[in-house]
Amino acid sequence: MPIIVNLDVMLAKRKMTLSQLSEQVDVTIANLSILKTNKAKAVRFTTLEAICKSLDCQPGDILEYTSEEGSCGTR
Repeated sequence: MPIIVNLDVMLAKRKMTLSQLSEQVDVTIANLSILKTNKAKAVRFTTLEAICKSLDCQPGDILEYTSEEGSCGTR
């Protein structure tokens, strides 16, 4: 999938756990985990907004586009 979710990177930068984020944005740990492991097929803008607000970042800090060509999926 050409969209990479860098949620784990932002969590590490903010020294926050997935459970702390879950409490702040009112999204289950399971759903955040799906997003974090790049298994999500979609994300609601309201969820993205809440994550960005909680992590004090921009959507581009969390979402990254890569072309599928030459992508090994090792990210």
